[in-house]
Amino acid sequence: MYLQLNSISKIFKETKKETLQDISLEVEKGEFICIVGPSGCGKSTLLNLVAGLDAPTSGSISLDGQPVTGPGADRVVMFQEAALYPWLNVMENVMFGLDAAGYPKAKQMEIAEKYLKMVQLWHYKDYPIHQISGGRRQRTALARALSMDSKLLLMDEPFSALDKQTINILRADLEEIWEKTKKTILYVTHSVE
Repeated sequence: MYLQLNSISKIFKETKKETLQDISLEVEKGEFICIVGPSGCGKSTLLNLVAGLDAPTSGSISLDGQPVTGPGADRVVMFQEAALYPWLNVMENVMFGLDAAGYPKAKQMEIAEKYLKMVQLWHYKDYPIHQISGGRRQRTALARALSMDSKLLLMDEPFSALDKQTINILRADLEEIWEKTKKTILYVTHSVE
């Protein structure tokens, strides 16, 4: 099994509330798994545990046979908000993580071009972030997440703040991107659609 959650529970000390109780899940490499539930049911908490941003109260998580004990480059999170750097343009935002990882500039540009074309943003590569729409910002965030070539892409309701038409387009595009890349994706949402 690629991603394994074994009897995960999470109790927040401040509230003593058991947000998650005895959750087990197995995800194969290359699967696209959606976890659907109403707001407040623990979906984002589960994603944060898999990302290593928080620790379970009990149980264990492993990815590709390695225990998840904290954040790591093998997992990339795409949040509800695009979390882009406003002082960088679209291309520079995609290259940011690659630069931090030590890739040479030419390789950064090659990888960024590949993923900007994949998310249909190549013609916007030089645009400042404040000059593009919310949908294009999320496409930029998706290109940045994909460019890191992590083992697991964690998506926390990344399209929920967008209009319905844009959401439908981005969902279809994401499915097409997944079919091309076979990236392992864990996607949480409150939308049954």
